Amino acid sequence: MKLNYLLLDVFTKQRLQGNPLAVVLKADGLLDGEMQAIAREFNLSETVFLVKPHAERNTAAVRIFTPAVELQFAGHPTVGAAVVLGLQNKVSAVRIEEKVGLITALFEKADKSSGEARFALPQLPAEIAPLPDKVAIALALGIEVNDIGCGPYLPAVYSAGTGFHLVPVRDTAVLARLELNMGLWGRAFPHERQSVYVFTQAPNERGIDLAARMFSPGMGLGEDPGTGAAAAALIGLLAKHADISSGQVDFVLRQGKEMGRLCLIRMQMKLDNDVLVHGAIGGDAVVVGEGVLDLGD
Repeated sequence: MKLNYLLLDVFTKQRLQGNPLAVVLKADGLLDGEMQAIAREFNLSETVFLVKPHAERNTAAVRIFTPAVELQFAGHPTVGAAVVLGLQNKVSAVRIEEKVGLITALFEKADKSSGEARFALPQLPAEIAPLPDKVAIALALGIEVNDIGCGPYLPAVYSAGTGFHLVPVRDTAVLARLELNMGLWGRAFPHERQSVYVFTQAPNERGIDLAARMFSPGMGLGEDPGTGAAAAALIGLLAKHADISSGQVDFVLRQGKEMGRLCLIRMQMKLDNDVLVHGAIGGDAVVVGEGVLDLGD
């Protein structure tokens, strides 16, 4: 059994930057365990498997795996899959079935191997729980208690299909000097897969509104260069403290800088009478390689 695959860099226009992604094409014959084993083989933050959609009017169904678990939603795989499907089908919009729901992504081609995709969140972010124990958070992240907090934001757990502990910190200098203590991780971050998104405002960086880092031992990951699902969850916290009661706000978030894999994630939210009614994620992606998986007879 042989399967073609593509390698992409997502949330970037530059090859060998951004967040790497493997996209396995025409993967309908694979069992769940085989998909998980292939994701472990690639050992990237996520691997996407394209299969036939349940509804004919949709472009494809997508299965998303980290090296350890399957996810019902993730942002950088959705952007990467949308760019692949847009390039292959020569269309400006693709309909993707994910476990979280149907996603319609708009695609704009840049050249024969790259483009930009953006999509409305199939599930708006919601708060799961507060995170009141700042001492535990500080010890787990190797920072001081007074480093926690940024503007109006306080730590909380949010999900837009995948849950994240959102931890605001004072500035980008604090963000850059995190020293993780995994022995204390479970106490500080007890929810879901113990995934943590540490973020701050970046007023001194041109064209950048927010900066973030993501860590998820429960997903089989160390640090992830660019996490669209975490940015989607963050939209919920941003909306809670938005300066406007109605209207649209756009953000650019950078992630992965500390890893040497800069990602730029475009975020959008729309409020109506203080209620979040729309959230969206977008970014660029470029194909950097292709190959064939040989799985034997």
